[in-house]
Amino acid sequence: MAGESGLRARGAIFGVLMVVWAVLTACANPYQYYEGTGLHDATKAEVAGGWENVEGTRVVLREDGTAVLEKLDGQDFDFEDGWRLSGTGTWQLTDADGGQVVRLALTARTRVERRIPATATATSAPEPSSTYAWSFYVDRDQHDKLKLFFFYGDPDIGNTYVMTRETGS
Repeated sequence: MAGESGLRARGAIFGVLMVVWAVLTACANPYQYYEGTGLHDATKAEVAGGWENVEGTRVVLREDGTAVLEKLDGQDFDFEDGWRLSGTGTWQLTDADGGQVVRLALTARTRVERRIPATATATSAPEPSSTYAWSFYVDRDQHDKLKLFFFYGDPDIGNTYVMTRETGS
């Protein structure tokens, strides 16, 4: 009997440890705690200029640190609200251990649009703030050209919103 109760106790402890491990790792994924691309060689002059994505978003980063945004979607879970912001703002290229990041801040909103088709939560989503901030990771593609991106939606999925150099820029 003593051997059987000890086996049950070890089984119970093992079961509890497995539940704790499952809870601790359930939300962990490589994108949730993304630390950057490791890129450190982009210059402000190289980042300045026009950027676009396939959804019709356009961002112009001027060398003087000002920016013009057209139809830029929200980052992370804000993307699910379905709004797209246009206006003017500021930007800066920062560098940390994980790599370079473009910090873009909308300071004067001129327009709010809804992405079509809107997500289910977007129809009842609150009006976005008149100011907003994005953090774009800086990376290079296979041709050594810069690209900017951020994650959108659920961080467990790892969807990226990619901006490439505007055609003709």
